[in-house]
Formats: sequence, structure tokens, C-alpha cells
Amino acid sequence: MKSIELHIPALSKPENQPKWLRHLNTVNHHRMLVCQHCFKVGLYRQGLMHDLSKYHPVEFITGARYFQGFRSPNTAERLEKGYSTAWLHHKGRNKHHLEYWIDYSLDEDSPLAGMKMPVKYVVEMFCDRVAACKTYQKEKYTSASPLEYYEKSRSHYILHPETRALLEKMLTMLAEKGEEETFAYIRHEILNK
Repeated sequence: MKSIELHIPALSKPENQPKWLRHLNTVNHHRMLVCQHCFKVGLYRQGLMHDLSKYHPVEFITGARYFQGFRSPNTAERLEKGYSTAWLHHKGRNKHHLEYWIDYSLDEDSPLAGMKMPVKYVVEMFCDRVAACKTYQKEKYTSASPLEYYEKSRSHYILHPETRALLEKMLTMLAEKGEEETFAYIRHEILNK
């Protein structure tokens, strides 16, 4: 009788894991961080429900195919195809993304505008940005990382002025005062109003 050898990737070494598993681990790690941050500010349901669409085949298969580990797989797909099917699916299903809130403007001079986001989704967006920086920057992450990342793309974000002001306030406070004070402020001063 012939013996059958199964190749099981070494789970202790991520570089030996298949890309789909590394992508799954990244998604799970990111969701766990967002959940922790949301819990700190009192957004329990949003923490638990955050980014569930990433497990949908449209998003997950793309994520596994374009996984790199240091940036979003959507960026790699966009570079190859000129667009990202995963991102188009994701942004239309997750209210914590500013792109979900872009609509036709009533101002004739501007065809598209950012609608005012409910505060709880702006806070979830903040938590998402912090977690994404921690996930991709790993040991290089600092409390200033989310603000620095935001500032790189700030000029092309289509945001309602009040939404922009609130997001920037939280990112700046995080950079200057750290997580503990910022999360406490968000919980008691921003969400408790």
C-alpha cells in the first residue's frame, strides 16, 4: 500500500502559507483591531459587523489573488486592471467609507459631493484607518501614522466639510495625544452628545 503525503503549510511561518491564508489572516487581524477600537469608544455592533463583506467571493478571491501583505490587495488589482472589482463591491456596502457617501451635488458647479456622514460612521472610519495602518505598517506604526497616511491623499477625498473636520480632529488628536486619551474623548465627547 502506497503512503500518501500531504503538504500542510507550516503555520508558524507566514511566508510558507498560501496567499489565500495570509490574506484571511490579514483580514481577520484587521477586523479584530477595528473591533477592539470600536469597543473602546462604545460602538459594539459596528465593531462586530465591520468589513464582513471582505469574506464575500468578489472581495475575498481578489484579496487572495493580489495579496502582498504591505498594502491593500485592491491597490494591486487597480494597478493591473485600472480598477478594482473588490473595492467597487466593498465601498458600496460599508458605510464607514467616505466613498459610500458620495452623491450627485445640488451645486451646479460641482457634479459630485460628499454627503454629511453620521458621526458613528465617521468614528468607525477613524478606527478603520488606525487599524489599517497598524496592519500594514506593523512595527513601524506610530500614533501619527493614520494622520500622515490621510494627508497623502487628503486633496482628492470628496468629503462633506463637517465630516472632514471631525475626521481630521480625531486623527490630529491621536497623533498629538495618543490612543488612550483620543478613544476616551471620542467615547465621552463625540459619541455621547
